[in-house]
This record gives sequence, structure tokens and C-alpha cells, in this order.
Amino acid sequence: MSDGRPVLVLTNPYDVTADGVLRLLADRRVPVVRLDPGTDLHAGASLTATYRTGGQRGTLRTASRELDLTRVRSVWVRRPSPYEGPPDQDDQNRRFAAEQSFWGAGGILASLPGAHYVNHPWNNRAAEFKPAQLSTARRCGFLLPDTVITDDPNEAREFATFPHGGVVYKPLWNTPYRVDDQPHSVWVREVHGAEITDAVSVCPHMFQAKVDKAFDVRVTAAGDRLFGVRIDSPDLDWRYRQSLMTCTPIEVPEPVARAVAAYLAEMRLIYSAFDFAVTTSDDWYFLECNPNGQWAWQPAETTAAIAHAIADQLEKGPDT
Repeated sequence: MSDGRPVLVLTNPYDVTADGVLRLLADRRVPVVRLDPGTDLHAGASLTATYRTGGQRGTLRTASRELDLTRVRSVWVRRPSPYEGPPDQDDQNRRFAAEQSFWGAGGILASLPGAHYVNHPWNNRAAEFKPAQLSTARRCGFLLPDTVITDDPNEAREFATFPHGGVVYKPLWNTPYRVDDQPHSVWVREVHGAEITDAVSVCPHMFQAKVDKAFDVRVTAAGDRLFGVRIDSPDLDWRYRQSLMTCTPIEVPEPVARAVAAYLAEMRLIYSAFDFAVTTSDDWYFLECNPNGQWAWQPAETTAAIAHAIADQLEKGPDT
């Protein structure tokens, strides 16, 4: 039975993945408040925080309720809209309002006393940097493909001509990109030294030794529970044509599980999605870790188990 303290879910109104977890919380009689701060705070909702030597108070008001922020048991930072400012303002005022909202409202919602965050937004952001992921993964005991991140074309060409058995290029961030005014995704792809031009000097690029993989694996971590899925795809980057991939549950080897636990502890994460390339000799190479990765595309039994694990985290609240 719920103790009455609510769970605050920060996500956009079109996030159907969150809906399954919210239904589980409703079945458990856990009260939930759903908020998309980037848009709702310009559409009738309001947020107030007061700080004094003797304590801290906060109130979220919406059209239907008033929430005492000091009573929030857990915060699920799922997929909130970006802070873009009210649409009825000119560009300068909109930018000003957006930044004030990010640092003000975002700061309030990231500083709720005693709340259990899945994940804390600042930890999410810190864990999204690819160099930090690779550095942490190495310390935690994962196998890593040889990797170079550089804006020096000569360094890049030298790395690409080294006998790795192939080299791939990966963007360091999923930046929106357009070609002929159409959205365009930058996929992981194999490159050769002759293709690398001086344009590399414009910004850092990430090149990585190509793993001679038998298949890919996605490991979703929620607390101390791990859910592994084997991904068989004809493409180097399985995201490219997901309609052609097949997914089947797979056990996570104990050494990998220990490294995952160490990684989560160092990055201060409760939830994360790890991607691995697995060789024919069953070596699991760490590729990346998305601290807020999607999971509802996996097999139904895996998706249901992840939803329950996330609901468990939100229901339990902070460790005492």
C-alpha cells in the first residue's frame, strides 16, 4: 500500500513508453504527477521554491492540483520537452525566458530534498559525454575497442590506416542534421584513411576499431536488475533498419554484470542502457551507455520486466 507520497514524472505528453510504468504505479495505488516543464509552465502551471536558513519549501500548481514538492518520493526524468520559452514572445525574449526556465525551473526540479531520482538530470548529462563513458568503462573493467577522438586530420588518418581490421566513425552527439532540408541521421559507418579530409579539423571526431562481432547486445539496467537482449542485424549500425533486426533475450555474463554495477555506481545512475558488440569468442566489447535510452522496442516480456523494475525504483523512493 502506498504511503501517499507522490512520484513526479517529467516527460512530454506523447511519451507512450512512460504510460506503461504509470499504469503499474496506478495499480499499486502510488500517486503520480506528470509534468512537462518545458511546455506546461507556459500553459497554466506554476512553480515556486522558497529557501530559508530554517528550511526549504516548494509548490507545483497545475489546473487540477497543488503539489508540495518536499513530499515527492521519486522523480522520473524521462523525456521532458526542451525549455524553449513561450511561443508568443519575440526571439530575444523567448531565448531569455527559455534560459531562465532551464536554470530556474530545471534547478528547482533537480533539487527536491529527499527525492529519489531515476536518474538525476545532472548525472544524466554528465554520463552522456562519450569520452567520460569510455574513460569510466575502462576503469570499471569493460573491454574497449581502440578509440581515438581528435580534430587533427593526420591523427585520424594514422589511426584509420593502423591494422585494426577496419575503422568506424561515430558522432559524439546525436545532433539534428538536415540534407536538402530533410532530416538526416548520421549513422555509424566504416571509413578508410583515404576518405578522411582536412575537414576533420572543424570539430572533434570519434574513430573506433571495428569489432569483428557476431551480434550486438543491449543491456538495460534498472537498479540492480539487468535485462539483456541479443540483436541480430544485417547492418553495422542496427538502428539503421530496425525492421530487419531480430531480438532475443540473453543472459549477461557475470564479469559484464560486475562491470555494469561498477559503472552505475561511478556515474551515479539508477537506470542506463548499455550497448555491446559480442565476438564469436564471446568477448563483450563496450560501445556506449545511454543513461536515458529507450527500451520499449525490445521483446514484450523484456519490456514488461523493465517497466516493473522502473516502477519498483519509483515506488520505493530514497534509500533510508
